[in-house]
Amino acid sequence: MAVTPPDASRAGDLTDALVATDWWNDQMLHEAGIPVVDVPFVSIGGGIGSFVTVDYLRIAGVPTQNMRVLSNIDHPWQTYEYLTRVSQIPRPERIRSDSASRPDNIWGFPSYAIEEAWREKSLKSAVQVLLEPMWRDFYTPRAGMVFGHLEREARRIRYWDMLVKGQVRMIRRRQGGGYFTVLTPPPGASATKRVAFRSQFVHVAIGYPGLKYLPDLQDFRTRMQDFHHVVSAYEDHEHVYNQLRTRPGTVLIRGGGIVASRVLQRLMDDRAKYGLQTRIVHLFRTFVAGSHGKNAWNRRKGGNGFAYQGFNYPKSVWGGQLKSRMRRLEGQQRATAYDEMGGTNTPWRRSWQAQMDEGRRLGWYQVLQGTVAGMSFAPDGRIVSSVRTGTGNAPGQTLDVAADFVIDCTGLEADIAEHRVLADLLEHSGAGRNPKGRLDVERTFELRGTASAPGAMYASGSPTLGGYFPGVDTFLGLQVAAQEITDDLARRGFGRRIGPARSVSQWLKWARNVQI
Repeated sequence: MAVTPPDASRAGDLTDALVATDWWNDQMLHEAGIPVVDVPFVSIGGGIGSFVTVDYLRIAGVPTQNMRVLSNIDHPWQTYEYLTRVSQIPRPERIRSDSASRPDNIWGFPSYAIEEAWREKSLKSAVQVLLEPMWRDFYTPRAGMVFGHLEREARRIRYWDMLVKGQVRMIRRRQGGGYFTVLTPPPGASATKRVAFRSQFVHVAIGYPGLKYLPDLQDFRTRMQDFHHVVSAYEDHEHVYNQLRTRPGTVLIRGGGIVASRVLQRLMDDRAKYGLQTRIVHLFRTFVAGSHGKNAWNRRKGGNGFAYQGFNYPKSVWGGQLKSRMRRLEGQQRATAYDEMGGTNTPWRRSWQAQMDEGRRLGWYQVLQGTVAGMSFAPDGRIVSSVRTGTGNAPGQTLDVAADFVIDCTGLEADIAEHRVLADLLEHSGAGRNPKGRLDVERTFELRGTASAPGAMYASGSPTLGGYFPGVDTFLGLQVAAQEITDDLARRGFGRRIGPARSVSQWLKWARNVQI
């Protein structure tokens, strides 16, 4: 890795000409006084998507000096751990992930269930995997186990030797091939405001573009400047549970996915544990009364408002008939297939099913279907939501629901253009949208329209949902993407192909925790 010194007479910042130009050359950066760092491969994001990709490349023999991860977070699981914690999945609780989906272990063996059985000297988790899902709930690993193993693997592959802290500002194609990635370093870390990384390959793995709020929620929060009583489940809202422990109150939950079920379970657990008198009103926009689906072969179980599914997508998207089918679909056909198998869903869990049954029977858990027309403060300080019950074809009455707190669990992802780097890619780097409005990628996860031969740009994770592979926003999905990227890079001469012999030898090093 080499560093080209800047023109000392310049400010070392982006110029209007740079911002407005789609293709840059080396002289433009020199004249702007921006230092250039040469490294063959750059991954942007620094989350689990970046980690899994560089993990594959390290196993494929790429040395650390040939890769850099540009990120504003300290460790790959930092953002994910924050989101799981605030959505009521702390380290001792179990996340929604398959036993073999191990982002720290590209082979998936031994699985989390087998390792848990070994560590706890109990066959409980192993038996659960054998009997799922007919006679037992799906096995899922504890968050703490996942994060601990991610840290172990990060140390083994010397992840922090590749990490460069800062905020990525933009990516531009380079005249002559490759790319420039502009980083804003932390204060005091550089003599200039910006640093440009000149690379042949770029990997974009920024995760979620941002939080998405329903219009009425956003309007109320902005108009009333109240971020205490009306909260998103994806932001820290522990004060809600703490206040409910001091006095009785009513909570309005909005949404019917996995996060809504976790928030609901937390409220019900606290009610039982501390003898609270908390009342819960659960508002579903779409109420699922039973099994549903367009075709008999892909109907999904449901009831009490929820659509039930063990994981985000049917398991065959990760390596079965559905994965093969999706790779052949184009345009509107692919978008329709996503609509048929997607949608909000949550796992069926025996424990909280029993809690909800008790709540309905005793009257402290109430379910409504409808939409919110508006929100306002009541004279007693509570939040009043005007709920139009029923559906669009069969509208019901309007109810005023008063609650001490409103917890929005309706959605995590904003439009990709809400993220500055992605918006810049769409405007200046040739990137386009797929049939679902996200980044359009090839089957190899190369970002269509961004080629700068002999270089290539790749993308993985949530911003690519809608492509040829549906399960992108999962541990195993990130691994599938990383494997496709690694194989494509090997065909381009960067890294080796992970064949049977290399795979076995590298697994043995993983098992013995040998640093590579």
